[in-house]
Amino acid sequence: MEKKIVETLWHWIKMFVLCTVIIFIMRAFIFVPLEVTGNSMSPTLKEHDFVVVENFSTVNRFDIIVFHAPDGNTYVKRVIGLPGDHIVYKNDSLYINNKLVEETFLKDIKKKKNEYVLTSDFDSKDLIGTKTIPKDQYFVMGDNRRVSKDSRSFGTISSYSIIGKARLVYYPIQDIKIIKD
Repeated sequence: MEKKIVETLWHWIKMFVLCTVIIFIMRAFIFVPLEVTGNSMSPTLKEHDFVVVENFSTVNRFDIIVFHAPDGNTYVKRVIGLPGDHIVYKNDSLYINNKLVEETFLKDIKKKKNEYVLTSDFDSKDLIGTKTIPKDQYFVMGDNRRVSKDSRSFGTISSYSIIGKARLVYYPIQDIKIIKD
């Protein structure tokens, strides 16, 4: 009888250790929790939203990513330009490689903007010094364009500085949602 209790106890200890290791690995390397600070991604993400960041999939246009910026801070922004792209904003419209690209995630914001311009005119060539975004670099912007510190101020970000993609808001509870591109 005692042998059975010891075996059962030993089984549960091994299961606890295994689960702890798996949780640690997932938390450290696959799903990283992060608190959003600032309003630059509003209304998509609000200040004090807690998001889950995954770091195993490819970065695509309009993904919301978390990265270490050249100024040493960690930011949450949306990918606008990929390596090889030429980005131009003209009359509050995005042009990538001379083609108009719809930003559906800004539709509601633009309806409410009334007379002001959400995104001022610029050409990525003037901001980064080359016509196209360099290899392994990304051009990022916040959804709240008028208050966002992003690639317009600190330039492109390296693929090596990307922590991962924001995938899920899990807190506050009333705001739980899957983050869509």
